[in-house]
Order: sequence, then C-alpha cells, then structure tokens
Amino acid sequence: MFDEIRFNKIDRLPKYVFAQVNELKMAERRAGADVIDFSMGNPDGPAFKPVIEKLIESAQKPHTHGYSASKGIYKLRLAICNWYLRKYGVALDPETEAVATMGSKEGYVHLVQAITNPGDVAIVPDPTYPIHSYAFVLAGGNVQKMKLTYDEKTFAVDEEKFLEDLLYALKNSVPKPKFLVVNFPHNPTTATVSLDFYKRLVEIAKKERFYIISDIAYADITFDGYKTPSILQVEGAKDVAVESFTMSKSYNMAGWRVGFIVGNKKLVGALQKIKSWLDYGMFTPIQVAATVALDNYGHLVEEIVIPKYKKRRDVLIDAFKNAGWELGKPSASMFVWAKIPEVARGMGSLEFSKELLLKAHVAVSPGIGFGKYGDEYVRIALIENEKRIRQAARNIKHFLNDLKREANK
Repeated sequence: MFDEIRFNKIDRLPKYVFAQVNELKMAERRAGADVIDFSMGNPDGPAFKPVIEKLIESAQKPHTHGYSASKGIYKLRLAICNWYLRKYGVALDPETEAVATMGSKEGYVHLVQAITNPGDVAIVPDPTYPIHSYAFVLAGGNVQKMKLTYDEKTFAVDEEKFLEDLLYALKNSVPKPKFLVVNFPHNPTTATVSLDFYKRLVEIAKKERFYIISDIAYADITFDGYKTPSILQVEGAKDVAVESFTMSKSYNMAGWRVGFIVGNKKLVGALQKIKSWLDYGMFTPIQVAATVALDNYGHLVEEIVIPKYKKRRDVLIDAFKNAGWELGKPSASMFVWAKIPEVARGMGSLEFSKELLLKAHVAVSPGIGFGKYGDEYVRIALIENEKRIRQAARNIKHFLNDLKREANK
C-alpha cells in the first residue's frame, strides 16, 4: 500500500551524480589508497584568527545563546550593506534590501520557494551548479536550459551569444520565463563577464519583464587584474535583480554557513517573510563574527586567500601540462574547468572521473553532473597544496600514458 505513495517533488530530482564519485572515493580510502581530492569546493584553510576569536568571545556571553533573528541581526545586515558600498559603490537599505542567510545555497533555495508559482519558467545556463536548476524543480517550477558559450582558453563569456540566446529563449518559451539565473564567476566553468554585460542584461529584463537572480559566490577570488562586477552596479538594477554572496569561499567559513541576498525589495521581502516562518536565523555568535569579518578583515582575503589559489592554479596548470593534460587558465574562482584529454574524451566525464580515481587516485567532479554541456569536462577544485598537486600530476601522467598505449594496440 505505502509503496504506491509518491513524493512528486523528490521524484523529479535525479540521482546525484557526484555521489557516485564520492562513494568510490570513500571505498578507495577505506582500502588504503592515498586519494588526492579535487572533487569539492571545500576550502582547506581555517577562518581568519580574529574572526574565530570574536566567535569565542561572543559565545561566552549567556545572552547570545537564545533565538536570533531570521533575517539576520541588524549589525550583520548593516555590515553586508557597507561591504557592498565599499566594494561596488552600491547603496543598500539594511532593513528592506538585505537578508542574511544560512549560506547562499539555503538563501537561494528559500528565495526560489518564496517567489515561484507552479509552472513558472526559469532560464538557467548549462552547465550550472545543480541547485540553480533544481531549486525551481523543488518549488514546482520549470527550467529552460540555455547553453553557456565561453572562450576555452580565457573563460570569458561570449556575451553577444549569451544575449542572443537569451532573447531567443524568451521569444520561444511558453509560458514566458519569469526568472533568469546568472552566476559569474561561474561554477563550474569559471567563466566571467564584464559590467557592460550586466548593463545590457538589465535593459532586457526591464523590457521583457523578468527577474534576474545573480549568484557571485566566487566574486572575491580573482586573478591577473580581473575584478568581478556586481549586477547591482548598474543603474536601476534593483528594479529587476537580486544578488547572493557567501562567506564560505573567500573567508574560509564554509562550515559556518553565512551568506546573504541583497537587491530588489520585493524579492528580498519575500525571502525575509518565508524565513520568518522557517527558521530563527544563524547562531548569534556566528553572526557577530561574520559582522567583524566583513567590517574589518576583507584585506586578509587579498593577502592570504587570493595568493593561495593563484599559486595553486599556476602550479596545477603547469604540472598537468607536463603530464600531457593542457588546460585553459581561469581568471576567477577556486576551480579549473578541464576539458578531458583527447585520448579519454570518448569515456564521458563520469567514467573518466571513475577511472581517474581508480587508476591515478585523483578525485575530480564529472562535468555531466552540471548539465549535458559539461560532459566533455571535469571540474578541479584548488583545495590541495602544491606538493599534492604535483603528485596528482605524476599519477595522471602514468594514467594517460597507459591509456595511449591501450589506444595504440
């Protein structure tokens, strides 16, 4: 009897591709293998010392252990707005245009839950971080995928093509799309855009009447002179757009679960309202520490975090090239989006990732997990130190040489 009961929302979710690689990774480790793990964007460093100290200090005060504010304490929302003002010159109202969230993923999912009506359509570029699509699925909406086109050496988005494809999708979708999701620097491809791109995007959104949800989780991690723009820098963007950020990556606070969404008052208000029904906010000492991090320690991102990822990027690209795997050079994020070597491309990304793990003891994320246009790629997270990166390259060199010998038989 109970076998006949269906959970339709869950049934719409596919099996999580990354779980297959993760299960294999854990099995290899249990068998004693030294797995070099590039599979998850999980920062390997601690939060900054003064931020940890502030957390401890606040946690020692008895009054901080009660319920907090679901939309975030006022001082944190003010710090978020001040961060935007310093970084982007964007003025925000901490009461109506900012909400603190339990990481940007929670904020994004609950925003989508709050604003999506059954059958609403969202345009999402492919490949994409999975929750960007499946949040709408869980909310009863529909997703229209749009191929993301970018330069494979520099990872700059082909902005003309993106806007052409967007206009085509808007014209040919029934019902007309209500939302567009953008995520630059992009996960998984690391692709980047210019401020002019956002200016044109806002113009289209106003004309065609849809909302833009911009995720800039990797905004701080940029290299070689590139600086991430915010869509909110565009005049009038707050009429049509919200933007999310997380302290997980650049502040090494992934497990703390601190993020925020800012911008359009109607969308931010909807998120604030749904959160008031669902939670009582983050633990107050975490919010206090996050406030201090945003207000006082952004310079440590520049001094500690960015140089670390830049060094790892450079070492990885050089070492993998010597191993026979040539890669493009991203100008942002903590990933390298790697086209599978020619000798192995026919495997597809999932089988390649499994073989790489079993034969070279190197774990990566298969591109197919991010969408059908990711299947010729794998995502490599820069979360291992340079010594481990060079060891991975040596392992990969043997693996690729074995594949070439097999292919030449």
